[in-house]
Amino acid sequence: MGQSTIAREQLRSIVERVERLEEEKKAIADDIRDIYAEAKANGFDTKVLRQVVRLRKQETSERQEQEAILDLYKHALGMIPGPDIEDDAV
Repeated sequence: MGQSTIAREQLRSIVERVERLEEEKKAIADDIRDIYAEAKANGFDTKVLRQVVRLRKQETSERQEQEAILDLYKHALGMIPGPDIEDDAV
């Protein structure tokens, strides 16, 4: 076998492996969509469920930091009551 034949077979193998993984990825995405549809049919808010899934992926310290910053911004904008903060603190 020549070098070009080996390279061609390697390339074909790589492309076929990527194609198989893309098919699996689509099947998994379809399964996830079905689960969210089931949740919605049972009265759950899918937008909030997606947020919960995203939050569960985060480290606790990272999540707490983001929640603290979010609360700070909400207070600054008057969206939730809390202690007054200086205008230049944000």
